[in-house]
Amino acid sequence: MQSIDLLVHPRHLLPVEPGHVVLEQASMAIDGGRILAILPRSEAMAAYQPRETLELPDHVVLPGLVNAHTHAAMSLLRGLADDLPLMDWLNHHIWPAEAAHVSPAFCADGVDLAMAEMIKSGTTCFNDMYFHPDITAQRVDAAGMAAVVGLIVLDFPTSWAKDADDYIHKGREVHDSLHGHPRISTIFAPHAPYTVSDAPLRKLRIFANELGIGVHMHVHETAAEVTMAVDASGQRPWARLRDLDMLGPDFIAVHMTQLTDEEITQAAEHKISVAHCPESNLKLASGFCPVAKLKAAGVNVAIGTDGAASNNDLDMLGEMRTAALLAKAVAHDAMALSATEALHAATLGGATALGLQRDIGSLVPGKRADFIAINLNDVSTQPLYNVISQVVYAASREQVTHSYVAGQALMRNRVLTTLDEPAILARAAEWRQRIRPV
Repeated sequence: MQSIDLLVHPRHLLPVEPGHVVLEQASMAIDGGRILAILPRSEAMAAYQPRETLELPDHVVLPGLVNAHTHAAMSLLRGLADDLPLMDWLNHHIWPAEAAHVSPAFCADGVDLAMAEMIKSGTTCFNDMYFHPDITAQRVDAAGMAAVVGLIVLDFPTSWAKDADDYIHKGREVHDSLHGHPRISTIFAPHAPYTVSDAPLRKLRIFANELGIGVHMHVHETAAEVTMAVDASGQRPWARLRDLDMLGPDFIAVHMTQLTDEEITQAAEHKISVAHCPESNLKLASGFCPVAKLKAAGVNVAIGTDGAASNNDLDMLGEMRTAALLAKAVAHDAMALSATEALHAATLGGATALGLQRDIGSLVPGKRADFIAINLNDVSTQPLYNVISQVVYAASREQVTHSYVAGQALMRNRVLTTLDEPAILARAAEWRQRIRPV
């Protein structure tokens, strides 16, 4: 018998590749942080001698969810300014609060709070966009989570950098410091077309090509954003980004609620990915991403929560459900985004957007052992006719019992193993005393 680190015995297993497959009484063998094999339980028990065995008789095991767009540290601003349109929310509430309070300590505590919430709701990897990315990377490393750290760029000064060139310089330093990290990579993260001018974007495209990393940007989030750009320059933001050669397979366009059919066709031609954030878009009344049209055109669609300040949670199970339901309503088609397709968007679709599809997003031998377990023996997920449908349409984040990254447990039986939850809550309460609604 081969000695291995971990043998997982779930009732059901969703590999995601192939998409519709649900394996029954299949076991997953893990060694060295990688999936060694997926095979019938009886064969696994005969072939392997595990140092640890995880029995999950009432559970489904699936890939860890990939949050394709968030602002993790903004968890400390959750509920600060609700029920407002985007520009009012940003200009009069969020940006003033950030100017007053954002610091390395703010980001460290905010990221810890966000990771605790994400791990407890089944997210194992997130794509971030925020200030002090060096601090974000430090906290992710300590927690054992996986992340793509956004190297944010803006035209105006913040506590992180003084101008666009300074953002780019510091971002490249963060990228260099993380080179070769097994769980953390980087991506350029210019905030939006209305906050980053042409010259920095041209530099970012050159550096992205040189370093082999992607670009992650809010695009066409609201009709007002598009109208403002047209009034100022006569050009829609999408066209401007295309003219600047920003678009390509390494480009993640976040939100994309305002699209013409021609722009959808161009998105497919450039092979970009779209990070769809339905709940934030609904809450801010930003518009509806045409997911069914994008999918029909062949565009890779991932799912993100956006930040907790505009969502107001980081629950990817809930986001996946909302994405599936909203796509049906927008397209007037009950088949617009199936449960299987929604699960793909929240796992392998996100991994593909981040260029990590060879490593995460599905349970396949050779990939990193990032997985979660959901207990389906609950009144909300019984009787069980279709496992994938129950995960997408019925399961809640409280049913996530285990979260693993690279074969290491970040949560066992709802207890975080690498983060101190009481201490995180205490620090969040301290920030609440410092921060007041603006």
